Amino acid sequence: MKISILGAGPAGLYLSILLKRLGLSDALTVFEQNASDSTFGFGVVFSESALEFLKDDDPDIHAAITPELQRWNDIKITHRGETLRIDGIGFTAIGRLRLLQILQREALRLGVDIRYRTTIDRLDALDDSDLVVGADGINSLVRRAAGSAFGTTIRYLSNRFAWFGTTKPFDALTQTFVTHPLGVFNAHHYRYSDTMSTFIVETDAATFANNDLTTLGETELKMLMQEIFADTLAGHALVSNRSIWRQFPIIHNSHWSHGNTVILGDALHTAHFSIGSGTRLAFEDAIALAKALAASPHNIPQALADYEAARKPILDILVGAANASAAWYETFAEKMPLSPYDFAMSYLTRTGRVSVERLQTQSPLFMAAYDRQQRAATF
Repeated sequence: MKISILGAGPAGLYLSILLKRLGLSDALTVFEQNASDSTFGFGVVFSESALEFLKDDDPDIHAAITPELQRWNDIKITHRGETLRIDGIGFTAIGRLRLLQILQREALRLGVDIRYRTTIDRLDALDDSDLVVGADGINSLVRRAAGSAFGTTIRYLSNRFAWFGTTKPFDALTQTFVTHPLGVFNAHHYRYSDTMSTFIVETDAATFANNDLTTLGETELKMLMQEIFADTLAGHALVSNRSIWRQFPIIHNSHWSHGNTVILGDALHTAHFSIGSGTRLAFEDAIALAKALAASPHNIPQALADYEAARKPILDILVGAANASAAWYETFAEKMPLSPYDFAMSYLTRTGRVSVERLQTQSPLFMAAYDRQQRAATF
């Protein structure tokens, strides 16, 4: 079987590794338009248990990634100048480039042909492929080339965000909410190495519109964010990497394959960065597709149909939670008048998957403090 994969991000690289191990392709090529060390963003965050599935399914990759992870057991929320620690909610993180290097190394060891700095402009250049996989992200050529066949819908959130790094290594994943003369802002920040952290800044649509922030260049935007989050950064600088205002796209596809083409990862779906699941979903998509192809190696249409049937119910739940989280951030300005504890509770229950009862078990220290605050507020 001749397989062509567009995109050498986590989805494309990991799928190539799985297919090579299964011996499903005697000609497997990954095409990537960027250089091997080119990547957008800084760190990748996972919930504490997000990579546990790799322990059984892929102990080698799990063993390679695990020593590189930064870990913490709590998260923090800073609101109205007060920082609350929520116990029992662990996360891990790794530099995005470091993760790609681990996957690149394994793919090359297995003999995958990875062609960097190679742009595929038209899918008919791959007509001799038995299977073409679109792991080529939000602007997927594989998806776009099929016209309306995938049933694609894309809508953009009204909030704006920009992705920075910083030399300040934060001790936990923290959400810092700030009211500034220009309006309201939020920063999602967490360390992904001993010396670096991701620092995603966000503002609501009203703040963005009222201050004409669209006119800011990358350097001007960085300087403004350093001023707004000066207390949080504590003298550390922000680091840019195509750090401009963006709107997050919510991508949905009614169909996952068309003919001998199939999509996965961000080409198929997006998960808002506030829940830290995008890379995990890309890995799991790759596993599901590889399993389906292994089960029906001589019947690609059947394999692609099985991939969608098996994966879609699970994915719908996870993407639904991500979309609920995104909706909370779309209206975070309305919640800014809340007290720090009420604001934190709104944040923690935003996806509908975390109940007060679950928090009582998962985060007993926070909930004890929350209950004390609630009782005090009644007197």
